[in-house]
Amino acid sequence: MTVAPDAPILFFDSGVGGLSILAPARAALPTAPIVYAADSAGFPYGTKSEAEIAARVPALLGRLVERYRPRLAVIACNTASTIALQHVRAALDIPVVGTVPAIKPAALLSRSRVFGVLGTDATVRQPYVDRLAAEHGTDCTVLRHGSAALVQLAEAKLRGETLDPTVASDALAGLIRQPGGDRMDMVVLACTHFPLVEAELAAASPRPIGFVHGGDGIARRIAFLTDGQPWPDEAPPGVAVFTRLDDSIAALRPALAAYGLFDIEAL
Repeated sequence: MTVAPDAPILFFDSGVGGLSILAPARAALPTAPIVYAADSAGFPYGTKSEAEIAARVPALLGRLVERYRPRLAVIACNTASTIALQHVRAALDIPVVGTVPAIKPAALLSRSRVFGVLGTDATVRQPYVDRLAAEHGTDCTVLRHGSAALVQLAEAKLRGETLDPTVASDALAGLIRQPGGDRMDMVVLACTHFPLVEAELAAASPRPIGFVHGGDGIARRIAFLTDGQPWPDEAPPGVAVFTRLDDSIAALRPALAAYGLFDIEAL
């Protein structure tokens, strides 16, 4: 398949969390055209049912691919990936990269053999997480906790709002207070929003804990899948597209610009 140099990479998330996936991808492919799509009308995904997400995500990605003609799509959302990735791949005729919890690296890095998986409620209950834990962490205690409030904290941070420090401490406490939590030395940030508040989580931790997420691995996967394809000489202005525009989106403009996203559109 011939790919035009201006064909973008499409990143999709419910909100701004996918920016934690966009950043390492942009570092790996600095002149890549970027379309970042956020389903602001459907946000947040973590409290929705599997059926809602499985129906909504492929339909939206179909519309986005039709409009922007990307060379590759990245579902930069753990919840959408664990539920809808196969549906999306079946519906689209371009490569689709999903985002899965970084359980394998956490298991490799954990010395205490106890690590946590911090995600949305929808992600941490998925059988996919069970399979990853069984495959890569057979000798580990894997603790799980879902935090919808931490998703909102990341969105608020990128809007430049004053943050409530108890949100991060409560999210970590949801892991630490479980049996074995006193020995936990690694936490998988299994929601793409959470790396955006990693500093707040580290500050809230009662002791040093390592945090891992999948951004760098996804950047390597994108680079592999696009190897040999042409790119522009300079990066064009990135596009941020939202399924609903309101005042909260306007407040994100400075943060979006920091990620190279200067044009804002509605889907």
